[in-house]
Amino acid sequence: MSEAGFDHVAAFYDPLSRLVFGRALQWAQLKALESLPPGHPYVLIIGGGSGWVLPEALRQRPNARILYVESSPLMLVKARETLLRRVPTHATQVEFRLGTEAVLGPHESFDAIVTFFFLDLFSPARLREVLAQLAAVRRPHAPLLLADFRPAQTLWQRGLLRLMYAFFRLTTGISARQLPPIHAELARFGLRPQRQLLFFHGMVEATVFDAA
Repeated sequence: MSEAGFDHVAAFYDPLSRLVFGRALQWAQLKALESLPPGHPYVLIIGGGSGWVLPEALRQRPNARILYVESSPLMLVKARETLLRRVPTHATQVEFRLGTEAVLGPHESFDAIVTFFFLDLFSPARLREVLAQLAAVRRPHAPLLLADFRPAQTLWQRGLLRLMYAFFRLTTGISARQLPPIHAELARFGLRPQRQLLFFHGMVEATVFDAA
């Protein structure tokens, strides 16, 4: 997750997620990354937070070029430090850019778009705006890799999601009050789930979207 107010939780976001979910969120991200295109893909990672995913993406696709867009200045600093600490030989392959989807240029296009625990931050109307911009920079047949929460299936899952949204609205000011209809909004742009794995009792998904 990452929106403008995530500076306030940058210091403890990753430990907190591990405390609640164990390694389930990381497993979901790793499985989604397996669907990065081969070769030398140009990859957009948006809302990547503290950058845990960067070394993993470069290990799986060592020839990739990556644009890392993050709206929290502190998270962006942590992501750059993570890259330099863990895979310094790949540092020149990553461009860090502070901002939201609005910083994507009209002539940029990507072979894959990575959205990990990012699309869940937005109200449905705002989510549609974000996805419209991502669709504009997505090359034909470029996969969108999603790792995120799913609609609650049980009482305890509903309670946990309510608690999470209350916490992040208070601490970061995210626009979502509840989990938005991510799959339905992606379908508006012609994207359908092609492969999916579930984690944490079905509450977390790793899903690859592409044109139907």
